[in-house]
Amino acid sequence: MSLYNFVQTLQFSEMPEHSRWLINTSLLDIIGVMAGARDNETSRNIRDYAALHYSGGIIQTRLLFDGRKVHPLGSAWAGGFSADSLDAHEGHFTSKGHAGATVVPALLAIADAYRNQGEEISGEEFLSALAVAYETGLRAGVALMDTAAEYHASGAFSGLGVVCGAARLLRMDEEQFLHALGIAEYFGPRCPMMRLVDFPSNLRDAHGAGAYAGVNAILMAQSGITGAPAETVTESKIAHCWDDLGKRWEIDAQYFKPWPVCRWAQPSLTAVTRLLQENPQIRGTNIEHVVIETFHESMRLQGHFPSNADEAQYGLAFPVAALITRGQVGPAEVTGDAIYAEDILNVSRRIEIKEADDLSVRFPEEILSRVTITLSDGTQLISPVAQAKGDPATAMSEAEFIEKFRLLASVSFDEKRIQEIIASIKGLRTADSCKALLNLLMQR
Repeated sequence: MSLYNFVQTLQFSEMPEHSRWLINTSLLDIIGVMAGARDNETSRNIRDYAALHYSGGIIQTRLLFDGRKVHPLGSAWAGGFSADSLDAHEGHFTSKGHAGATVVPALLAIADAYRNQGEEISGEEFLSALAVAYETGLRAGVALMDTAAEYHASGAFSGLGVVCGAARLLRMDEEQFLHALGIAEYFGPRCPMMRLVDFPSNLRDAHGAGAYAGVNAILMAQSGITGAPAETVTESKIAHCWDDLGKRWEIDAQYFKPWPVCRWAQPSLTAVTRLLQENPQIRGTNIEHVVIETFHESMRLQGHFPSNADEAQYGLAFPVAALITRGQVGPAEVTGDAIYAEDILNVSRRIEIKEADDLSVRFPEEILSRVTITLSDGTQLISPVAQAKGDPATAMSEAEFIEKFRLLASVSFDEKRIQEIIASIKGLRTADSCKALLNLLMQR
């Protein structure tokens, strides 16, 4: 099946049941992340930036969880940055990246702009476009990883998923579509990911840049701008990334994060969670020493004493200390005053992180850690090797996703609005229009 044919003919209702569930769950998950991030400093700054520099004209949309009217380019920047600012979004093994934090805010911006021009999009059609965006965005990531020597952040490839999903919503013809793909790839940001790991900042996984690149490419192609062929789609050496479109679903290989921290920290948090459940005597006040044994990439996170939210979420020691001390890791534990909380820092300084050769050799196919906690009375508690909760093999249940959504969204919304958003997403497939969901998401 050609890529264009896949983009224009995929029907959400005809996808495998589990893949449909994953698309719907991914939408809920990303919206929960953006709700949890609404009032952090990065989100406030990027929304103000979008309102100042991308004021709406003939084409306009509303800023997510804000309501101000801006150009879709500004909304894409802001939505992607905001989703990226709370590191709780899903990810994908073989692309070593993420699609949802790019494609969801970008497609919501386009759908709202489309409605503003008097057009309606059904829930089924939006979910079909979202499925297209996820599937193509993830495959573009695999293709980039297969052909580039450097480890690129997700924004370097996820803009192609935006182009594919938007082309479906806008019923773009094939010639314009191919030009848009070429523009998105050619103007895609470089995003050297390990630099960000070593020097955490607001730039994160570049989802704002990917969302902008995708929306910009669509608008340029519609204006007659031509683009070179997208090599990560057309080159014969990466044909294996695309030749089973519609037969195999990359979204089935997604993982989800129970906690808003780097993916590489999740196995250690999973191990500590098990120790806490099995040993209720563990408290932040009786920790003598904690040893985390993990793979090389996770070892590099370190992050004992973060100076800001970015460092807290791209660290390992601090979120583990927060979990031991507070019993949970949500937005309130990795942003704001918690970053300087002495009870958490007192445990963090007692954490030692070591690379374990036996775990490093199993990366990236598996990301694993083990943790040893020594209490002040000499008791030593050792976890088995832990795989991150939320992987396909350790999947989260629907109830766990709802619990996570509530934990994240509760920092911004009351229970009534939380229930309305959950119900609107669950009922989206049968909805005649996205209007109700968009109105819930596009207001403060």
